[in-house]
Amino acid sequence: MAVSIKSPPEIERMRTAGRLAAEVLEMITPYVEPGVSTGELDRICHDYIVNVQNAVPAPLNYRGFPKSICTSINQVVCHGIPSGGRTLKNGDIVNIDITVIKDGYHGDTSMMFGIGKVPEHAERLMRVSRECLYKGIALVRPGCRLGDIGHVIQQHAESNYYSVVREYCGHGIGREFHEDPQVLHYGRPDSGMELREGMTFTIEPMVNAGRHHTRLKPDGWTVETRDGRLSAQWEHTLAVTAEGVEVLTARGDEAF
Repeated sequence: MAVSIKSPPEIERMRTAGRLAAEVLEMITPYVEPGVSTGELDRICHDYIVNVQNAVPAPLNYRGFPKSICTSINQVVCHGIPSGGRTLKNGDIVNIDITVIKDGYHGDTSMMFGIGKVPEHAERLMRVSRECLYKGIALVRPGCRLGDIGHVIQQHAESNYYSVVREYCGHGIGREFHEDPQVLHYGRPDSGMELREGMTFTIEPMVNAGRHHTRLKPDGWTVETRDGRLSAQWEHTLAVTAEGVEVLTARGDEAF
């Protein structure tokens, strides 16, 4: 699949989808607390996307995924399936991953939540993984290479004694949920595809407290750290502009 260069009208539609995805995370934040089930969070998000935003939750039935959001708790790296039987507990960390389709275009974003009183080491992991995302975003502009982005993310994670997941990565996005290019969160400077104005993709580093190795659970979706240690992830959808980057899924508490 060739990399899709978006026209200004397409970027505008992606801007709308990205804003809606960000709004879902802002909406759900007050509900993310001890005692709530991930299944209930899924229900609230689904109803908001469908009934308030008049949009479509992209994960639902995507390649058979059974829910409208992903909820990845503690050692779960990504693609955690919400469940009425899994309630959030004091000290948990959880990634909520939202993808909204509006007028045929996708907006994809995720963020970490600490539940109640979270251990300092878990808070640190969440903070460093967010810094990894921001350092990657800061490089995005025409002429930057994907290897530059992967390198700065890997360098920051490893300098803080963490590891970066290899098997899962960011991706192009637009009319399709997953397009080219693949956006690795590790790499060498001055390598990989050169960015061009009109490219749209996600950066979504998955940073592990232990080793980078993962395992896929029998449900065919849930990815965990192989050593059982914590993992954290943040994600934004980006557009390469003539001057640099536009973060299409920026929330109100973020300044880019």
